[in-house]
Amino acid sequence: RCWVFHAQQFPVQVTGEFGHVYEQQYAVALFNSVRFEIEGGGAPQSQLLHRKNPLEDRSIFSGGLFQYLEENKRWRNRFVFVADTYNISFYENKMAHERSLRPKGTINCAGYKALTSMEEYLELINTSLPGIKAKVGSGQFVKCATQFPLILWHPYARHHYFCVLTEKEQKKWHAVLQDCVRHSNNGLSEECRVQTPAFTDAMRLHRQAQGHYGTWDMMCGGPPQILANLVMETLHPELRSLIGPRLKGKIQQRQRNWMLISAAVYKQVLSQTQAQYEALVQACEVQTSRLDTVLRTDMDQIITSKEHVSGKIRALVLPRAGQLLRGSVQPFLSSILEALMEPTSRGFSEVRDVFFRELVEVSKNTLNGGGKDKLAEHMEKISMLAFHPVKMQSCYEKVEQLNLEGLQQRFDVSSPSVFIQRAQILMREQMDNAVYTFEHLLHQSLEGKVQGGEDLCKTIHCCQDRVLKKYDYDSSTVRKKFFKEALLQIIIPYMLKQLSPSFHLDLPRFQELIFEDFSQFILVENVFEEVVLQSVTKDIMMAVKEAAVQKKHNLYRDSMILTNSDPNLHLLGENPSVDWATQFRGGNEEPEGALGGGGQSSRRRRQVVSMIQLDEMGPLPYESCLEVPGNCGCRRYTLHYRGLSARL
Repeated sequence: RCWVFHAQQFPVQVTGEFGHVYEQQYAVALFNSVRFEIEGGGAPQSQLLHRKNPLEDRSIFSGGLFQYLEENKRWRNRFVFVADTYNISFYENKMAHERSLRPKGTINCAGYKALTSMEEYLELINTSLPGIKAKVGSGQFVKCATQFPLILWHPYARHHYFCVLTEKEQKKWHAVLQDCVRHSNNGLSEECRVQTPAFTDAMRLHRQAQGHYGTWDMMCGGPPQILANLVMETLHPELRSLIGPRLKGKIQQRQRNWMLISAAVYKQVLSQTQAQYEALVQACEVQTSRLDTVLRTDMDQIITSKEHVSGKIRALVLPRAGQLLRGSVQPFLSSILEALMEPTSRGFSEVRDVFFRELVEVSKNTLNGGGKDKLAEHMEKISMLAFHPVKMQSCYEKVEQLNLEGLQQRFDVSSPSVFIQRAQILMREQMDNAVYTFEHLLHQSLEGKVQGGEDLCKTIHCCQDRVLKKYDYDSSTVRKKFFKEALLQIIIPYMLKQLSPSFHLDLPRFQELIFEDFSQFILVENVFEEVVLQSVTKDIMMAVKEAAVQKKHNLYRDSMILTNSDPNLHLLGENPSVDWATQFRGGNEEPEGALGGGGQSSRRRRQVVSMIQLDEMGPLPYESCLEVPGNCGCRRYTLHYRGLSARL
């Protein structure tokens, strides 16, 4: 009763403290948004087109998986559907999905890790309850039905267990699951110019007040999920120390019970943070109109007041910040940058190579097959290249080699996963921009013309060369921006941790210099952080600029500006995506593997990743349960099925 009551009350306390900080940061974020709107801000112009809704009328993947049912300790064949939202839904069978029945369950992958072995899983499980270590093969509580498991692990939420019959299936599904995790962990939408910066700044300041200055792996998912992770960060260890010693039974049973308790608490916390966050946003939005009026009326005076306070704080902070920068940051800048740049540049280079290879394949097949019909067939496949997790896997693997070992502890970086996933998302965006631009240039070149195989190949090569030049420039710009942001994300928390105690008592007196009417838009703590950021920005810019000179990174120098060789190209970006099947194949047939949209829509969607065909195996039943005869390990199992037949 004691811990249940604690688990119910603790979220209210944490979100209440966070809510106060959020309300303060909301006014600051609104001020910054209005100021940017009035003053404007320039950024390098992208050479490639950007698609607003790339996955319209698309789904990512679907197919059969064996899912472990904890309630009866059995494996059941499920039809799994990954929608354009990257949420994973599982159904009783394929027919239930096509009839738009409610799924048996849906997984939002934010905060999860996709694993492919019991060894990996047990390593993570053994850290959940200190002193309780289970070994592989020692009577595990999850007995795999095959040699090819797929596990979704979360530090707090329920774990999900799947398996497949072949290594080929496992690799494909693992790539899909990783993409779902990557997408869900991508942070909050930048289109929300006020709510997103208000939330992220409030979260950062709240954690800093608790002594956590470095990167945070659980800053993933939507705001309610992030808030739930914040609550669990403190609540979880407390519950573990309280409940852990009282758990009875064998090692596996104690681990199982603890995971069930953790998942139940997390579910309860998440439901509370959802309601509390919605109430918080609504309360802030009520004030938006009044705050906006004040800002637009007194913007000049607010800016002048802020600059006055910034000057005073700068005079106090810069000498100490400069000393810290020279002694503890500058000697490590080049090594941090090198650790970031090498794998990231290899990843972006692999994106270019994959794009080039796909276009070469299109040219070959078009030349051999001839005609626009064949071209349209291949363009239908390449149009979703960026969202094909299997084809993009070689690109993602390059950046997964990013290693900050030796620097993580010094700069309080929990793990490089934050930077790896961000780089992978940027790679996917650049691939889609390249494909989308190529589609429009090729469509424009072919419109109204009759061309044979050789002429088609020449047109493809011409468009390909134009796009690759634009990709080289844009990828350089995107990488340099990523490097600058990553360096700031590593260095600024370190500097704040070192400097904050020195100025903690001095900063409050600067609040007296701010007019009361403007005090909600100018917070001394924010100004202090801006001053620290300004102190290191010049060094970071210089470090990235020097790195751009090195040929091995394939970066353009800042002084090089690529003139837009296609001045009217941006007009094409306003057009919808090219429907190759309709315009060039003369039909509306659904491509192989297309499936129903699921859920709320009966409209059929085209699938990004094709279904797996198991030629050597007969049909498998969707309606069957299979008994697990023994432990997961090296032995193969004879699976017994019953029910109707269907293809996995």
